[in-house]
Amino acid sequence: MFEKNFFLANESRTREFGLELGKQLLPGDFIALYGSLGAGKTTLVRGLVQYLCGTETDVPSPTYTLVQTYETSRFTICHFDLYRVDSPSELDELGWEDSEETVALVEWPTRAGDRLPEQRLDAVLQSTVQGGREATLSSKSKSWNDRINNLKFTNR
Repeated sequence: MFEKNFFLANESRTREFGLELGKQLLPGDFIALYGSLGAGKTTLVRGLVQYLCGTETDVPSPTYTLVQTYETSRFTICHFDLYRVDSPSELDELGWEDSEETVALVEWPTRAGDRLPEQRLDAVLQSTVQGGREATLSSKSKSWNDRINNLKFTNR
């Protein structure tokens, strides 16, 4: 498994990191976003979606709608928030199976149980003692490993 860490000093840098990650997306990609409440998962997704759909695109947290979709010229993005999902069986009602042909961005992925694909990117966001956040990207996929190495994001 490959792993790489990035320091995100503030909300703006978290959004910029999402912009850079958005440049690496391909149809069928799956990103599992881990972190506590307020860790920056939705902020990262906001940057990613706005890179692909335009900076004026409203990207709310789908905590209550459970899924938000966005159309790009290359693929559909499904942004899932599973915080309120009690069982993996509920995923079918959200169009989970359809996400195999789209880009899936999933907050609170542990609630999906064994329905997470093995070929995915895991993004873990954690607060740091210096303030800001650390994003750890990891994957078992060679494709993701190559793309993580191609990120043009510098820790500043």
